[in-house]
Amino acid sequence: MRELADIRGFGPKRLEALRARGIATSRDLVERLPTGYRDTTRPLSPAQMTEGVTGCFTGFVIGKPALHRVRGMQWVSATVGDECGRVRCMWFNQPWMRDRLFDTQQVVLFGQAVRKKTGLFVINPTMEEPGRITPVYAPVPGVGQKPLRDAVALLLDEYDEPDVLPESLAKRLGLMDRQQALRQAHFPQSMELLARAKERLAFEELLLFQAAVAGEAGERRETQPLDVRGEWMDEFFAELPFPPTGAQRRAIAEIAHDLRGSRAMARMVQGDVGCGKTLVALCALYMCVRAGGQGALMAPTEILAEQHLRSAVETLAPLGIRCGLLTGRMTAAERRRAREAIACGAWQVVVGTHALISGDVAFANLRLVITDEQHRFGVRQRTALEGKGCAPHVMVMSATPIPRSLSLVLYGDLDVSVIDELPPGRTPVATRIVPEEKRQDMYGFIRREAAKGFQTYVVCPLVGDTDMEEAGELRSAAQEQRELARELAPLSVGLVHGRMRGRDKEETLERFCAGELDVLVATTVIEVGVNVPRATVMVIEGADRFGLAQLHQLRGRVGRGAQESWCFLMAEPNERLRTLTATNDGFAVAQKDLELRGAGEFFGTRQHGQPAMPALMLSGDGRMVARAREVFVDVMRSPERAAERETLMAAAAQMSAQTGGFFGRN
Repeated sequence: MRELADIRGFGPKRLEALRARGIATSRDLVERLPTGYRDTTRPLSPAQMTEGVTGCFTGFVIGKPALHRVRGMQWVSATVGDECGRVRCMWFNQPWMRDRLFDTQQVVLFGQAVRKKTGLFVINPTMEEPGRITPVYAPVPGVGQKPLRDAVALLLDEYDEPDVLPESLAKRLGLMDRQQALRQAHFPQSMELLARAKERLAFEELLLFQAAVAGEAGERRETQPLDVRGEWMDEFFAELPFPPTGAQRRAIAEIAHDLRGSRAMARMVQGDVGCGKTLVALCALYMCVRAGGQGALMAPTEILAEQHLRSAVETLAPLGIRCGLLTGRMTAAERRRAREAIACGAWQVVVGTHALISGDVAFANLRLVITDEQHRFGVRQRTALEGKGCAPHVMVMSATPIPRSLSLVLYGDLDVSVIDELPPGRTPVATRIVPEEKRQDMYGFIRREAAKGFQTYVVCPLVGDTDMEEAGELRSAAQEQRELARELAPLSVGLVHGRMRGRDKEETLERFCAGELDVLVATTVIEVGVNVPRATVMVIEGADRFGLAQLHQLRGRVGRGAQESWCFLMAEPNERLRTLTATNDGFAVAQKDLELRGAGEFFGTRQHGQPAMPALMLSGDGRMVARAREVFVDVMRSPERAAERETLMAAAAQMSAQTGGFFGRN
């Protein structure tokens, strides 16, 4: 294929814009799949554009379009209809649309119908040509959709990369060849062929991902076994104010077995919010120390690290274990004393943040490394902490419930312990869907909870007013904080989001934890790492913008104490949100999320918003994960698949090297 610089119209500015989005080569551009499609082959009637529907519709403009101007905003409105019905359309900041539309004109439009206070609208629909399936790419500032489409079409004609899947495997599974799949993924001739292309590319990603993960698993190092004795667990349990659950006992027994082994443990402890993972971690640290080792627990935030230290001291100090804390906010003198205590072994259990992996930190005998909220750390960060010891055992904790089939694919290099029981006495969080007309009633509830000394989270999907251009009336965190400060006066209302300086964010969270703020308005930055027992209300604005698994994580921020707690989902009722009102079981929620949104959502995105597994993100087929796992196991274990196994592992190793850690895992 020709170089990007050789494509007509791709000058220095466009090339730089592409590089900023991770597109440096022609191959990068061809393999950057569309994020969606505009299918105009089967247009709907305007009457079919009901709330939440995204698609193409055709009809006639009814009357003359109008241009509106209110407080610096401007938009064009028009009604489009046919013999079956009509729908209103709005174009924000596109005044020229008034001149492009006229009474009785037949139009083909593509957009999404949303409900606003004044009724149902299609916001910013695009004008389309009928009878086509047009790819839509993730925005690249300075490079329009047409130049991207034209460049991809040109490069596809010259695409000559070898197929990464063994030909025998693709044929046996009935998959398209890679070149045809890429062509149909970019410029599908039909929705049926597009589905087959997505299946082929997503299946490839899943197989290569598992092959790369298997390669990592094969690198577990030999280590010196720890002489962990069974009675130590009983000693630990005897000091607890309440008995552990059966699931906690099972996870601890699995960890003890690993610690006694000659291969370094690599285990994930996965469980729902509040299931008691921290207790399992503390017992693991206790067993490690009793066997003569030193343990470290790394948390993603200073607040969470401090909370873990308090739990460690409360639980382990009565058992004779000395614990200490190391974070980046310590003074130079505090850090020096902490480093000395770690290096000489005076601290047997060390809790900290990323500061633990600093070059000047040395451990006396690091034998167990635990990371909390594992998805907040990259592989390199975990590896750096492991490097502080001699082949230490590794345990990671995750509060994101994941269906088993998906867990085997995502974490095939880890043994998984699932804690699927909650400690007795926990009151389930009552979850309600709250439409806009009930907002004032909800505010009254927040005031009554505050009068009892309880606190409220309000989570918004946007940070500030600059995010509002395409969001219609969706409320931003900054806007929400201003409005709530007026609505709920004299209650104190704070604001925290990911764009704040780390120090400012930590201070605001500390004020909320200390009870100095009645209400905390936040983005999803509070999804993990905050434990405030006095917080009893969680309000989630624009709840239909979040995945079910993420909504469940946010809900888990309340209900941390004994009092009744509530989660209010600000949205119109739908099937997805009703799932949350029906169950507090995170695994049931995750399974529903997998069915409704597909497996790609669980793989996350890279720094620049580029999907970590682009084809899987688009395929939306959770059943494919289980099938891909079966195929991979067959290839790895069957003697007659030796050639396929060799090809697959080689392709995975090459791609992992190219990406600096397969699909962004590093």
